[in-house]
Amino acid sequence: MSSYHPILANYVDQLLDRSTPQAPVWNIEKIRQGAKPSWNYIDGCMIHALLELYGIRKNEKYLEFADAFIDYFVSEDGQIKSYDPMEHNLDNVNAGKTLFELYKLTDKEKYRRAIDTIYSQIKTQPRTKEGNFWHKKIYPNQVWLDGLYMCQPFYAMYELEYNDCKNIEDIYNQFMNVYKLMRNPMNGLYYHAYDSSRESFWCDKVTGLSGNAWLRALGWYAMALIDTIDIISAKPELSEYRDGLTKNYRELIDAMLPYQDKENGMWCQVPNFPEIQKNYPETSGTAIFAYAIMKSVRLGILPETYFAAGERAFEGTCEKYLSEKDGELQLGGICLVAGLGNKAMREGTYEYYMREPVVENEAKGIAPLILAYVELLHRER
Repeated sequence: MSSYHPILANYVDQLLDRSTPQAPVWNIEKIRQGAKPSWNYIDGCMIHALLELYGIRKNEKYLEFADAFIDYFVSEDGQIKSYDPMEHNLDNVNAGKTLFELYKLTDKEKYRRAIDTIYSQIKTQPRTKEGNFWHKKIYPNQVWLDGLYMCQPFYAMYELEYNDCKNIEDIYNQFMNVYKLMRNPMNGLYYHAYDSSRESFWCDKVTGLSGNAWLRALGWYAMALIDTIDIISAKPELSEYRDGLTKNYRELIDAMLPYQDKENGMWCQVPNFPEIQKNYPETSGTAIFAYAIMKSVRLGILPETYFAAGERAFEGTCEKYLSEKDGELQLGGICLVAGLGNKAMREGTYEYYMREPVVENEAKGIAPLILAYVELLHRER
């Protein structure tokens, strides 16, 4: 058993004891903005991780917190406070995954209605000429790696549960388009984003691609792949789609492993330039890959020999960035946010990724570390 197991369990308890749906301590973006509570992907990541932790540890505290948190936002008619499907923001789909598990665990019919509310966004989400969802309505014609994780696992869950898998081919094709359009054949990594119109100031006018790979975006994409593979594996008749996604996933992991630090097991913020000044080992992306690799070994997607790389990433992250301060545990090394466009300074250069804030105790780092912890708990069963 990892020496960090009891520490992480205590860390989760500390966070829950200090959080409410109106004021979660892990949503540093909202705290810094002074914004009101809202339906968002950051809290969605955290509640999903808590439900996974509940699934293996059966601690009712996790389920009760998750249920109370999501219940706060969902009305009896299935409408969701602060969520508007017509904003067409893929980030807002992510928290919808929690509704499937909570519906099964609580039998609250409003969760089932809320699933349909979110699916209504998918049915009208604008698309690029290649057929991929726009990342957001405010970013026309743009595909971001982040968006694959924010939307596709929910989309796949809905198709299996409620739509007789009618749109699985659409999900598969969106992943395949990303493989064709956004993968760098020289190193097997993916660029952060693609503009089908070639109009954004940050994109290459020939390829439509942004300038760099970003660790957390690569991680979101890896999670999107392995979670979608896991979901569709429940239906043997979908094996052709599963096998295609599995091939892409394995190639991605094999492309990432040469950039894993031999000593601390982590990956850098811009992973393929680990030696360049200001680059740093980043928590959220490393924890995501720790989770994805260990989960894919458990599912038989990767051979057993890969597990050590995931475990080393988990242990290295905890060793470097999990500490105690003033009697409370802290998780550091988390890039707060990175994106493209909207503001002129978000131009996708190497320097841009270096200047985004690095924070402590943010759910984009905490949640994947919990998911990696869950994979270690699976290992010990």
